[in-house]
Amino acid sequence: MHRTGLLIVVLYAALNDGTELTFELPDNEKQCFYEDLDDGVKFDIDFQVIAGGNYDVDCFVTDPMNNILYEGQKKQYDSFSHTTALKGIYKVCFSNEFSTFSHKTVYLDFRAGEETPLLPDMNRATALTQMESACLSIHEILKVVSESQTWYRNREAQDRIRAEDLNERVSYWSSGETFILLLVSLGQIFMLKSFFKEKKANVATST
Repeated sequence: MHRTGLLIVVLYAALNDGTELTFELPDNEKQCFYEDLDDGVKFDIDFQVIAGGNYDVDCFVTDPMNNILYEGQKKQYDSFSHTTALKGIYKVCFSNEFSTFSHKTVYLDFRAGEETPLLPDMNRATALTQMESACLSIHEILKVVSESQTWYRNREAQDRIRAEDLNERVSYWSSGETFILLLVSLGQIFMLKSFFKEKKANVATST
């Protein structure tokens, strides 16, 4: 039986908070994350395999009744959004059980609930002032910048790992070629020596 690693993530009490993490997923294992949500709460999940094997992983999300809300097989990355219909524990699991030797590194971003208003009285019925509108615009732009930085950071990590792996393979290949060339050179030397020995033996026999 495969070992199942259960990793419980305790999120903040406020539903508008989220969790962003990178975790290791060994071969032949599964890791699950749990969150207690009320009904009518929207949550968003983004994940991406940063390193390992073919950069793929199985993922599924279930509700408190163990109904499957999302299921993806051998995904390199994906996003999922859902509004809860039941109050209880929701589970997000990542499985690398199909892999026998590839260790994976996975990035996960879990967000639940509505975002907290930037200003305390932003929900009032009156129109926003020019200062409040400017603050809101800057806040939205910074959110986009933060998401872009996260995306580029993950891509940079993925590309760096790919480059290091390629460099390692090229080094092994070069070492193998050097060893083969050395064997071929030694073989040619011994072969040439054998030719001269045969020639000397023939000369000695003829005399």
